Amino acid sequence: MPAPIDRAYATVTGNLASLLGISIASARRRVDQQAAREEIRDAGGRVAIAERMIEQARGSTQAQTRLLDSLLIAETDEANYLDED
Repeated sequence: MPAPIDRAYATVTGNLASLLGISIASARRRVDQQAAREEIRDAGGRVAIAERMIEQARGSTQAQTRLLDSLLIAETDEANYLDED
């Protein structure tokens, strides 16, 4: 029987999963792998890692949003272009 999951850890991995568009199990796996790389074994450390990953994902999401917005702006020579069906 698996050990019960800490409520804060479950919440933060759920937030990470929804932000990245992946399953909760995948988000937990990513956090666990990063914790293993950093040799962190306690629940508080894993929560901190997950929160750090959320901040990194939000930063990259905002950068991608700005890039997409800049790509969707029509250039002056193409502004009046109409495509035929």
